[in-house]
Amino acid sequence: MLKGHFKSAGASIEYGAARCLFPVDELDATVFQYRDAQVALDDVDGSNVIVVAPTSLATSYFLTQHALTAIRVDSLSTAVRTQIAAALDARIDTFELIQIGKWNSTSANHSLAEFTEA
Repeated sequence: MLKGHFKSAGASIEYGAARCLFPVDELDATVFQYRDAQVALDDVDGSNVIVVAPTSLATSYFLTQHALTAIRVDSLSTAVRTQIAAALDARIDTFELIQIGKWNSTSANHSLAEFTEA
């Protein structure tokens, strides 16, 4: 089951339109990853989040393997904001975060010993 803002996101942009966000390590913006991204996304209503969506099997694999990342929209450079805004149907300044990657869900911690007796 998907966790996060995939179903409640206010907007989504295709991976191709979001290429200006990659690599995220080189962005001059406020970028949260891993647990910090989960906390940031948890504090924001889904309607204020833009999700980067896959366009093919390859981009789906890339985004699934990518660390969960949340990027503050208001911290992006004007050039990047303009490129992202061109791919949206809504005004970009109505959004707080851009979500990249899979949100990890909590699951029970099982031991391998549990499965040897099955």
